[in-house]
Amino acid sequence: MRPSQPLRLCAVGATAASLLALPAGQASAAPPAAPAPSTPSPASAVTTAQDQAARAVARSLADGTWRARLRHAALASEEVAVTALARHDGPSGLTNTLTAADHRIAAAKGLDAAGVGSLLRLRLGDKSMRRALNAGTAPWVVPATAADDATTAVAYDSRGTAHTVDARRTPSRPVYVIDIDSSKALTAGLGVLNTELHRYGLASAAPAAERAAGARALSATGGFWTTRISAVELADDEEPWIKGDAEIYTLVTGFGQDGKVRVDPVDMPYLDNDGTVYRPNQILVNWSSYKYNLADAVMMEDDGSTNYRDLAKAIATALLTITDQGTYIPLVNAILDAMPDDWWTDDPDYVDSWYTLAQSDNGTRYGARGNGWMTVEPYFVQQF
Repeated sequence: MRPSQPLRLCAVGATAASLLALPAGQASAAPPAAPAPSTPSPASAVTTAQDQAARAVARSLADGTWRARLRHAALASEEVAVTALARHDGPSGLTNTLTAADHRIAAAKGLDAAGVGSLLRLRLGDKSMRRALNAGTAPWVVPATAADDATTAVAYDSRGTAHTVDARRTPSRPVYVIDIDSSKALTAGLGVLNTELHRYGLASAAPAAERAAGARALSATGGFWTTRISAVELADDEEPWIKGDAEIYTLVTGFGQDGKVRVDPVDMPYLDNDGTVYRPNQILVNWSSYKYNLADAVMMEDDGSTNYRDLAKAIATALLTITDQGTYIPLVNAILDAMPDDWWTDDPDYVDSWYTLAQSDNGTRYGARGNGWMTVEPYFVQQF
């Protein structure tokens, strides 16, 4: 996001002087209107809300009873629903601050705040901090807003004073991280994305005659063919310790039975860590939904600030102009070109893409970016 330009008093003074210098009766063109204030990007809005929440939690640690309650919760659970905890046991004013931050985060992500509930969570920065925290060392609070390549991050103490900490080396002092429940947000976000893609016509259903023919074909074959992921691994991206587990999803694209472009989001909640081989046996493509025996896949990581309504609009703008030419057309580039520039900095991250996945593919396919690989196989889903 480009920040709006500040109003310059010298320019206002110059305009006033020029008006006074005009001869009597001579009209002057109206001065240009001040530019409308720019709307913060989703990433900026989420970052600001997390930072405000972190500062509020840090100041609340001055309350000894609450500090002990939060310490017990952080040691007992990997993730603490901090807004709910504050509502029951927190000091006056903290709940309102956290609730307001939750609402701003939900709005920035295109989610219904009432439907998704609280997204803020608190966790201990690293397991190595447990001993010092248990011994009574006063923790600092860090918002999980550092970019993937950050070398430093900001931490707040109970007086609200900011401190710089190393984003690459885990500090010895215990640190609470204020983060977003990305798994919860992604589940809700993919629901919004599906709804919006349907509204834009990108989750196309086959015409009635083709649906009937497809139903007859399924009855005749007793099921349908899919592509299943038997193994998958992503390369190490060296994220800071502040970041939590990755939240990965894949956009599978191709031409539906009606010849229109369709997009099917696929959640991959198990893909937490880079450099780890996962064996999910997950269905990636349901070929009964597609006209051709080829499809594309774009893998993304939601680091917390994806606006799913904006994502659906961007995808729709790019793909609705592509028509079926009677042969398969790769769609990866159209999706990548649709992403706003600020989405390539941190949130959401483009992980990798696979062009022209074929129904017959059986073996390891490496992503075009070289950041991951998948072992896929044809898999027949039997009809009961």
